[in-house]
Amino acid sequence: MVELGNTTIKRIGLLTSGGDAPGMNGAIRAVTRAARYKGLEVIGISHGYKGLINKAFKKMESKDVSNILQQGGTMLKSARCMEFKTPEGRKKAHDNIVEAKIDALVVIGGDGTFTGAGLFAKEFNFPVVGIPGTIDNDLYGTDFTIGYDTALNTIVECVDKIKDTATAHERLFFIEVMGRDAGFLALNGGIAAGSEAVLIPEVPTSYADLKSYLANGYRKSKNSSIVLVAEGEKEGGAFNWAKRVEKDFPDYDVRVTILGHIQRGGTPSASDRILASRLGAGAVEALMDDQKSIMIGIENGEIVHVPFTKAIKNQKVVERQQLDLVKILSN
Repeated sequence: MVELGNTTIKRIGLLTSGGDAPGMNGAIRAVTRAARYKGLEVIGISHGYKGLINKAFKKMESKDVSNILQQGGTMLKSARCMEFKTPEGRKKAHDNIVEAKIDALVVIGGDGTFTGAGLFAKEFNFPVVGIPGTIDNDLYGTDFTIGYDTALNTIVECVDKIKDTATAHERLFFIEVMGRDAGFLALNGGIAAGSEAVLIPEVPTSYADLKSYLANGYRKSKNSSIVLVAEGEKEGGAFNWAKRVEKDFPDYDVRVTILGHIQRGGTPSASDRILASRLGAGAVEALMDDQKSIMIGIENGEIVHVPFTKAIKNQKVVERQQLDLVKILSN
């Protein structure tokens, strides 16, 4: 039991929301065991915010989170919930929480999850702490989000394999990776996999620039080429780029690969397991320190507390030096 001002926290509600990310189970495990270590009960909420509205509550014991650290996805499931976006839906969720005697929430997810959490916390003056779980790594205030490292390694592994066939047939591949509003996966995946160009939403690339690269570099010194494209890139994605190149360079053998949801799955990397464990335990500590409406992040190896408003509204900046590095190393 923890005394927070006029509130006594005995029971924590825990949910995952938004897109799943490898390592979420590690965070669930860490929150559950850290809370129980401190003498608190944990109530698992299935299917995200929909579970709050549908009363999908289950008491979590230590044994319930055994043998999940190495599993991808989320044992608590995730789902979209349009009803929670309405004041009436959030009111129903709050009534259910009060009835279940849940005193605080820990939510694991991305910017959409934290937007809902921030509104809920403000409307009902309810303690909510967030853990960043998204493969996009796009949340401000934390160097890394849970799932990003695993997804990045999945991309590199896939690109390495595609390179084999690209070289064998002397092809130009446009490979589309996830990243609706953020190009961190494409950018760092491109550097790690040795791609010749990277197209991301933060820094628009003109078709003239790509044509110049193809005309001056491709075929002259290389027998294959890889271009990584973030799905949120403003020119329309990998297929659009490929069609334009095929039209202007009919002698090029152009192919497109969409990696898709393979990037979300798989066994979490060691880095994601450690990150999830630290952030999960940090969320419990934050609640015990009377923190609310914050995201638990990590900066320079240290746990930090970031207000939801900053984590959501501020844009995480892509380093231009990394883009320059792609260009330098593609010569």
